[in-house]
Formats: sequence, structure tokens, C-alpha cells
Amino acid sequence: MKLAVSISLIFIAGLTASGQKDTLRHKKDSLPDRFYVLQKVDRDGETLPEIEIKEVNIVGKKKPSATFQYWKYERLVYNVKRVYPYALLVRKKLADVNSKLEGMKNDKERKEYIKEFEKQIFKDYEGDLQEMTITQGRILIKLIDRETENTSYELIKEYRGKITAAFWQGIARIFGTNLKDEYDPYGDDAVIEKIIQEIEAGRL
Repeated sequence: MKLAVSISLIFIAGLTASGQKDTLRHKKDSLPDRFYVLQKVDRDGETLPEIEIKEVNIVGKKKPSATFQYWKYERLVYNVKRVYPYALLVRKKLADVNSKLEGMKNDKERKEYIKEFEKQIFKDYEGDLQEMTITQGRILIKLIDRETENTSYELIKEYRGKITAAFWQGIARIFGTNLKDEYDPYGDDAVIEKIIQEIEAGRL
């Protein structure tokens, strides 16, 4: 059981232009006819055909020395795509929990709600978290900070108390993880930020 990953989400437990159209026929070898829809657009008083094309990323041939970095990047892409949905889930759950707690009358009612919420979260997601690697857990901790603007440690402390936060931080450190890790999109986590932007744009 990869406990370091499980603790990275433990705090959840507490909680498309208009215009006329032309068509251009294109034939190539034995391929069937293809039709491209063109828009008529006005450019300095002259009507020209125009078509919107998808962005294409061109990557030059890598030197042998760059092979390691390439595979390192590909692995990072895989790990980010693996855990990013959970970071978004954390943001949503956190908003839901805060909304519920605001409507409760006293601390006893809030504690009971958090306790029941914790049980349901573990039931729904513990298996998924146990399948993650320690590296994925570290990335998730940073993405949690990105999405909620709070570190995992701060969230546990807020919803479960200082002693509980210190306990889980101690366990995290044993597995080489730090619940206090912050997300730095302009520094150490710049590559991760670029990957997330590519995911959100639908290119990854």
C-alpha cells in the first residue's frame, strides 16, 4: 500500500464564423475526395477564403543526449494527467464542504458532518489513491495547492486540527513527501504548469 499517496488526499476526508461558405476539393493519390469548408472574410476591402486550422506543435529531432530528458518529460506528462483530475476533485469537494459547514449551527454538528464525509471519501477514493506512486502523490500535493491556494498541511490543520496535521506530516516525511509543499508555476513547477495548460487546451 502506497501510504504516501493516500495521505496526500487525506484532508478531503475532512471536508466556437459566420458568413457565406465555399468548398475546396482536394485529391491526393488514391484517397477519397475531401471537402474543406472555407469562410469568406474581408481583408482590406478584398474578399478572401479562409479556413481555421488546429495548432500544430513541431518538435525537432532530438540529439541522443536529449533522449533521457524526453522520456523524463513524457513520464511527467503521464503522472500529471493521472493526478490532475483528483486535484480538481479536491477543489470541488472543498467548496462543497465549506458551503455545508456555513449552514451548520455548532461545532458538534460540524465535526459529525466531517466525520461522515471522511468515511464516504475513503470508501469512494481510497482504492484509486493506493494505486498511485509516491511521485504521483508528490505532484498531487502540489496541484492541491494550485487548485485550492492552500497546502495539504494547511487544509488538514484547518479541518482536522493541528495535532492531526502534524501527525500526517510526520508520516509524509517518512515516505519522502512534504504536505507543506507549495506550487511554483514560475519556478520548480513551470513544466507542470505548461503540461496542465496543454491538458486544459485539449492538446494532451
